[in-house]
Amino acid sequence: MTLIDTRTPNPKNFIKGSTQDWEIIIGMEVHAQVTSESKLFSGSSTEFGKPANENVSFVDSAMPGMLPVINAECVRQAVRTGLGLKAAINKRSIFDRKNYFYPDLPQGYQISQYKDPIVGEGKVQLEVDGDIVEIGIERLHLEQDAGKSIHDLHPSMSFVDLNRSGIALMEIVSKPDLRSSDEAKAYLSKLRAILRYLGTCDGNMEQGSMRADINVSVRAPGGEFGTRCEIKNVNSMRFAGQAIEYEARRQIDILEDGGAIDQETRLYDPKTGQTRSMRTKEEAHDYRYFPDPDLLPLEFDDAFIAELAENLPELPDEKAARFVETYGITPYDAMVLTLERESADFYEKVAEGRDGKLAANWMINEFFARLNKEGLDVSTSPVSAAQLGGIVELISRGEISGKIGKDLFEIVWAEGGDPAEIVEARGMKQVTDTGAIETIVDEIIAANPDQVEKVKAKPGLLGWFVGQVMKQSGGKANPKAVNDILKAKLELE
Repeated sequence: MTLIDTRTPNPKNFIKGSTQDWEIIIGMEVHAQVTSESKLFSGSSTEFGKPANENVSFVDSAMPGMLPVINAECVRQAVRTGLGLKAAINKRSIFDRKNYFYPDLPQGYQISQYKDPIVGEGKVQLEVDGDIVEIGIERLHLEQDAGKSIHDLHPSMSFVDLNRSGIALMEIVSKPDLRSSDEAKAYLSKLRAILRYLGTCDGNMEQGSMRADINVSVRAPGGEFGTRCEIKNVNSMRFAGQAIEYEARRQIDILEDGGAIDQETRLYDPKTGQTRSMRTKEEAHDYRYFPDPDLLPLEFDDAFIAELAENLPELPDEKAARFVETYGITPYDAMVLTLERESADFYEKVAEGRDGKLAANWMINEFFARLNKEGLDVSTSPVSAAQLGGIVELISRGEISGKIGKDLFEIVWAEGGDPAEIVEARGMKQVTDTGAIETIVDEIIAANPDQVEKVKAKPGLLGWFVGQVMKQSGGKANPKAVNDILKAKLELE
């Protein structure tokens, strides 16, 4: 794999227009809910799914005289996230008031960070189509979430639920380094994995605890940046890809017709697959930012940062590199196995003391495929790491074939039990007795003289004989022994 500078035009990412090629420029602002039992400036619960307005204090509802008090755990989580993003940690940061009106924002402003965020520049590495792509992180800042307006409960009135009001968010702002919808989806996936490994956000996009605002513009390859449009509150990686594809094509069509792009905020509708205008895009000066007079600057020292850094878990990139080194698997397989911390831990238990490549093959091609089919994940799998490891061990020792292994996997999935005991009790052991295999081979050769002539003329047809032997042995014959005996008997060596 080669390191690709995403700011250098790559023809693989170009979109063909009617007049020329076009290049998409994408930047993201990801809002990640901080893993914390209470909100950023109050002691209210952050538990998901509670009845409307149950998790609301006087601070969250902006009652007169109520003052915010910083949640120190949210600060620690933000710093840990910055360290996980290989970012600079600012030892002094300031909370600002971002002024705007929405019915679900009771204060009339949002407490956020503007010029002095808690985390500065960092980077995220992606693997896309065999290339390593580095995406710059511009900043990470802390801010409080707004509430939720509900418009479908009454024909003439809207309702407001303030349960989310005041929940701590990390806004992670990328540089405009993304160049395709595939890169954007890979970025969201990688960012989610990092947050989940760190335990700083659960990454549940369907619950709104991770969502993305996506800035999209198009340009002639290598040219000046075009006018961008922001797609708000995208809560699915698949929708993110679809929204980018549609928006890029929409802008290209306008430009090729001689029009101009209006800078605006848009929404993506999954039902139609289209973006639609929401409002003109605000600039920073529209929000009249100023330092929040009720909150002192955040200040901490090197020792605080060092302590958090020392206790970080092994992150996806480091874990993948170790898997390649320790278990001899490919970088791609290592990337797949480390996307989720639970999957990586499961694999290590399967592979420990066994054939790491065979374990990876079974994890990815059999185990993950079955989980996806059943709509399950590693934590709800009926097959444990010990059981899958037992199947891998039986195959690597030659006691069962890969085909028998698949049958055994189905039995363990449906019924449970110890793989070795099941093989013994049901007579599933692989036949390695060369004498028994030779008897079967002799019978098949004697019964098929026409096929014998064909395979001598064209050795590639040996697979037919292998298939017949495996069929007659009930799939129990050792495939290597079968191949060796057939080649010797048919004089193909």
